[in-house]
Amino acid sequence: MSPLEAAGKMILLLGGVLVALGLVLLLLSRVAVAGRLPADFHFQWGGLSCYFPLMTGVVLSIIATLVLNLVVWLLRK
Repeated sequence: MSPLEAAGKMILLLGGVLVALGLVLLLLSRVAVAGRLPADFHFQWGGLSCYFPLMTGVVLSIIATLVLNLVVWLLRK
């Protein structure tokens, strides 16, 4: 396989991952719980608003780790 062919396959793979991530984010935006978990902080000072989705980030990280471990496990078989 030539280096150009390998680069093309890598770009296609990364594009597919980005499309899948976009679909997941679209689906999460419709879930009422996403972004409103107990450790998600929202502060307002006058006209300034800061949002820190701490628990949502932790939950998404755990889910991503499980999914990626499953994919790696399936690819090794």
